[in-house]
Amino acid sequence: MSGPSEIPMTPRGYKLLVDELRRIKEVDRPRNVAAIEEARGHGDLSENAEYHYEKEKQSFLAGRIDELEAKIGRARVIDITKMTTGDRVVFGATVKLVDAKSGDEKVYRIVGSDEADVQKGMLSIDSPLARQLVGKSEGDVVTVKLPKGARELEIAEVLYVGEDGAG
Repeated sequence: MSGPSEIPMTPRGYKLLVDELRRIKEVDRPRNVAAIEEARGHGDLSENAEYHYEKEKQSFLAGRIDELEAKIGRARVIDITKMTTGDRVVFGATVKLVDAKSGDEKVYRIVGSDEADVQKGMLSIDSPLARQLVGKSEGDVVTVKLPKGARELEIAEVLYVGEDGAG
C-alpha cells in the first residue's frame, strides 16, 4: 500500500513528468536565461517590460522544476499489466460503466491526478467517482451524486490493459 507521501501514477504519467522536466531544464530554462541577458541589454531595467516578463518566467520555471522533481521523487509507478487483481477495480484499470437508467456506457481509465482528462476517459484516482469504484468488481453498482440527482452506474467490465492497449 502506498504511503501518504507517495503519488500513484502510470508508467505513461511518470514518463510525461520526466519528459517535461527534461524539456524545461534543457530547452526552456536556457532559452529564458538568454532572453533575460538580451533584455538586460535594452537599457534601464526599471522600465524594461521584456526584462520583467522574462524574470517572472524564470521564477515560474524554477517553481515548476521544484514541483516536478518533488512529484517524480514521490512517484509510485504502477504497471497494471504486472498485477493480478481478479475483476476488482484498482489504480490503472479501465472500467466500463453502464447507467442503469439510460443504458449509456462510459469507459474510464483510473490514473494519477497529473494524467487526468475526463474528456479523454482518464479519471483521476482522487476523483469522487474513482474513489467509489476502487475495490469494487464487475457487476457491482455504485451510486454517483450529480447536480441533476443521483445516478446508478453498473460496473460492466474491468480491463487491465497497458498503455499501448495490450493486456
